[in-house]
Amino acid sequence: MKEKGSKQIRIRDIMVEDVAYVTLPGARGELMGICKERYISGVPVVKEGKVVGVVTRQDLLRNPDEEQIALLMSRNPITVSPDATIVEAARIILSRRIRRLPVMEEEKLVGIISIADIVRKIAAMDINAPVSDYIGDNTVVVWDEMPLSVAGRIMELAGAKAVPVLNVELELVGLITDRDLINAAVIEDGIEHSDLSLGSDEDEWTWEGMRDTMRLYYNVSKIKLPDKLVRDVMIKELVTVTRNSEVSGCAEKMSKNRFDQLPVISANGKMTGILLDRNLLNVLV
Repeated sequence: MKEKGSKQIRIRDIMVEDVAYVTLPGARGELMGICKERYISGVPVVKEGKVVGVVTRQDLLRNPDEEQIALLMSRNPITVSPDATIVEAARIILSRRIRRLPVMEEEKLVGIISIADIVRKIAAMDINAPVSDYIGDNTVVVWDEMPLSVAGRIMELAGAKAVPVLNVELELVGLITDRDLINAAVIEDGIEHSDLSLGSDEDEWTWEGMRDTMRLYYNVSKIKLPDKLVRDVMIKELVTVTRNSEVSGCAEKMSKNRFDQLPVISANGKMTGILLDRNLLNVLV
């Protein structure tokens, strides 16, 4: 369902102009700090004034051993003009399965448009259709007594940014997101080594066929999830919806609480699915 009048809404009217970004060369700690401080999940990467990539929280979780932004980021980012419409932005985000678009004007970064910005606009459109058509078919859940590291791995394999949490009675007791994982994560420093061969097994001068080697030691730093359980870091105060909840009402709940998703419950309080913010964009396309 395409909301009447939505075609006329331009990106420049809803984009964020105060863009948080990281530069090259840069390190992981800078991104973690920005995500926590600005309450965002990803930023453009800039080099010499030009946007060269995008880096996100999920990039950190997928590559816990990597420190350098250049090796974490996605290159050749898709961008959009400030004169593009909200419908065009929604189509790109949905088709490319991304969460944000840098807004470029004459090769200059002038803003950023994200799913959250579009959802905020949907909240003001007074769309009273039920969200039942926009709830995903598959929902990944975790147990509240599960180790945090296991939950993180499940989320990574499922490609999920957030998952509901159930207790042993199969009751919905919380929600855990990639933001919660990053906020709980610690950076663990250590020393590793590698053996550098100075000869080959075929060298006649090697003594009794043994290799001469030089052991190289180097510092390593990796993101590690602490030895905690899901219940220790999950969101416990839940905002829920039903399959009959209105689209704009759900969008308003997401925007007001800065949520990427809302658990969907039945009349008797049982969880039946999860409503993702990106799925609400389908009302525009």
